[in-house]
Amino acid sequence: MFLIHNRNYYYLILILIMRYSHQREIIREIVYSTNSHPTADWVYEEVKRSIPKISLGTVYRNLKQLTDEGIIRTIYDGALARYDWNRDPHDHMKCTVCGEMIDIQLSNDGLRRTVKDEYDFEVSDVEITLVGKCNKHA
Repeated sequence: MFLIHNRNYYYLILILIMRYSHQREIIREIVYSTNSHPTADWVYEEVKRSIPKISLGTVYRNLKQLTDEGIIRTIYDGALARYDWNRDPHDHMKCTVCGEMIDIQLSNDGLRRTVKDEYDFEVSDVEITLVGKCNKHA
């Protein structure tokens, strides 16, 4: 779909494609407020500050709906789902000490060509996560 940065456009899209939900809006704002690629549990703990009676299941359902509508992106850190407001194509670095995930831009054109040439496979998308130690722990 597309990335929505402007709050007014976000509300317009909500009216057009899904019923407005105060809970979903709070969840979206929380994901958009951080570059930490939060987990559903982290989002849940943050949402409870505003909506104390919200359930973890409600958070999961709303994260899925936001992902399905292209408003946020789900990325996988092993079996762990994380959520990202940045829908533009990008890759990640993950620190094995603190667990931080950092957005990076890599050129994947050479990799796509190599895979096409050596395996006769047409790559439609590349998501790379480099694993190591961030500058705080190197």
